[in-house]
This record gives sequence, C-alpha cells and structure tokens, in this order.
Amino acid sequence: MAIKLGNTLRRPAMRIPGRAHVIVLGNEKGGSGKSTTAMHLALALAYDGAKVGTIDVDSRQGTLTRYLENRQTFLRDKGLKLPTPQHRPVMISDLPNRDQAEEAERERFGAAFLELAASSDFVIIDTPGSNTHLSRIAHIEADTLLTPLNDSFIDLDLLARVEPDTFRIVRPSIYSESVWTQRQQRAAAGHRPVDWVVMRNRLASLDARNKREMERVVTALSQRLGFRVAPGLSERVIYRELFLNGLTLLDLKRGGGGVGPSLTMSHVAARQEVRDLVAALNLPPPDAPAPSAVPATAEPTPATPPAG
Repeated sequence: MAIKLGNTLRRPAMRIPGRAHVIVLGNEKGGSGKSTTAMHLALALAYDGAKVGTIDVDSRQGTLTRYLENRQTFLRDKGLKLPTPQHRPVMISDLPNRDQAEEAERERFGAAFLELAASSDFVIIDTPGSNTHLSRIAHIEADTLLTPLNDSFIDLDLLARVEPDTFRIVRPSIYSESVWTQRQQRAAAGHRPVDWVVMRNRLASLDARNKREMERVVTALSQRLGFRVAPGLSERVIYRELFLNGLTLLDLKRGGGGVGPSLTMSHVAARQEVRDLVAALNLPPPDAPAPSAVPATAEPTPATPPAG
C-alpha cells in the first residue's frame, strides 16, 4: 500500500533478500534525540514481531549502549521478560597510526554488522554528534538515513546556511555535503539509493512564527537536497525518566500489564508519535523479499552535488 507523507507518495521500501534493512540515526550535532529515537524505533519494531539488532558507534557517549544496559539490569532485577534487541557496541581504535586505526575500526564494525544483518530484520545504528570514521562507515550502510532535527534555526544550520532576514537558503552545510559524498560511495558500491528522512523533533505546541518559518525552510530544503520530512517526538520529561530503567513508551502498561509508571494522556499521545514515525518511515515488512520487477522506491541519488 502506498503511504502519503507531506507531498510525497511512497510505496513501502523493499528488503534485500538475506539482509536486514539498515536504519542509521545520523546528525553531526549532539542533543538532537538520536539515541532516544533509536531505542524507541527498535522496541516499536520488536513489539511488531521483527527481529532487531542495534549498533552503537558513538563510543565516547555510548548513550544507546547505556540505555540497553539499564534495560537488562531492570528486567533482571524485576524478573521480567520484554523484547530487547541484540546489541553490539563498536569502539574506536586507540592505535596511533591513522590508517591502522581506521582499518581496525572497519574490521570491528564489519564483524558486528555482518552478524546482526544476517540474523535480524532491521539493524538500527546510532552515530555520534560528530564526523568520525565509524560514523562515515555506518552512513554508507544506511538503507534509511534518519536525521533528527530540533525545531530551531540553530539546529537547521546543520543542513544549510539560511539568510537571517529573508530565510533564503544560501547553501547546504557540511553535514548535507557529507551525506552527498556517502550517497555517491554507496552508489559506487552497487547499493540501492538511501532514503533520507529528516524528522522535526521537539516541536512546539504553539503555532509560533519560528515554527512556521522552520516548516517553510525545511520543505524547500527537502526538495533541494532530496530528503523526506517526517514528524518527530515532542519534548517530554518521560523520555528522560524512562532511560534510567531502560524502558520505552512501548513498554508501559501493555495489555493491562506492563511496567513503569501508569499511562497518562500525555504518554498515550507520545506513544502515538512513535507509531506515526514508524509509519512515516515506510519500512519493509519483516522477512518480505524484494520483488525483482519493482524498482527501488528510495529517492534517486542527485545527479550533481548540492552546491550552493
């Protein structure tokens, strides 16, 4: 079934037979909600019956790794069994020689990735808020690249320079150019084009001028850079509270049981935001083979670099 997102009509993405669909959370700015989004996506898919693997290449912060460690501790202490993805942290190399360090990191990532890709329906990769060698490797593997973007012009600067008076897009920023390069490398390796999705995160509830101008600029930028726009997660205290026990909104009081605090109307609304995000990503169903007669549905790689 085709799904309409904004002005774009999307068919469900196709799965490569024998390989997991790879979702990379990418953004070269900290505090955008990558790890929280990765965890909630992983559990949403797991509760839907998918086999999910996760990789954390942000060894300095390691937020997703700590999130899952907290979950294992909580479930063990409470004697509970809840879906938990297979997880593999990939550490940076401390070798002094750059070439040797990058080769070691490539081998570490490859071992973790090949193991999970062969045994999972989805592999979700959390990346750091900086341009590292491991992050670049992960981006090349992305079938879906999901970029959380806080709803402010400070964070939009990650994607493009914007003229302050007219909000005219001056030129793409470093991260957009980096994604362009990785798209080219992916195409050269014979992979299908990546489906780049930018999710506007922590949206304000009020119809403020900033919110309206952000929507206008992001829409224009999506047409220029070739990404789709998806709804993100609102700013809620519950996300920070759930981290301590390794829980997600999908775990709370499921089917009359569940764990954690009782569901409030705010929690129900937040859980629906997670479901809306999963639907907007238009991911292939678990174990669905790719029909050879249907072309890839991801956006084509741009013919020219996104120069200003």
